[in-house]
Amino acid sequence: MLKMMIVDDSNIIRSKICRAHDSERFDVVAIACDGAEALRMFHECRPDVVTMDLTMPNVDGLECIAKLARIDPEVLILVVSALSDQATGIEALENGASGFLLKPFSEEQLREALDELTEHLYD
Repeated sequence: MLKMMIVDDSNIIRSKICRAHDSERFDVVAIACDGAEALRMFHECRPDVVTMDLTMPNVDGLECIAKLARIDPEVLILVVSALSDQATGIEALENGASGFLLKPFSEEQLREALDELTEHLYD
């Protein structure tokens, strides 16, 4: 089972991801409401997969992605954001993100994005 951390400043989105993920494959070990909290929790929980919003207070998603990738280059980060401009998506990937899911999303789209993100782990 893969350990997952959810990072989003919206309680609605955090709850939706908690409900929608495949609980047979992912164990939610941490939930953070901003990048600063995510960085603290990451050291304690060492998740394999992180869902990451980009627009958050304190430490934003782009900065948090870069810091998490430096701590653990193997961590898989799925950006879950309403920001759809190409430059931001490219910057997130350059910082260490592994995938991108645009808000709003369906539960099926989230599961598909997480499956795609982690499929190489099961080869």
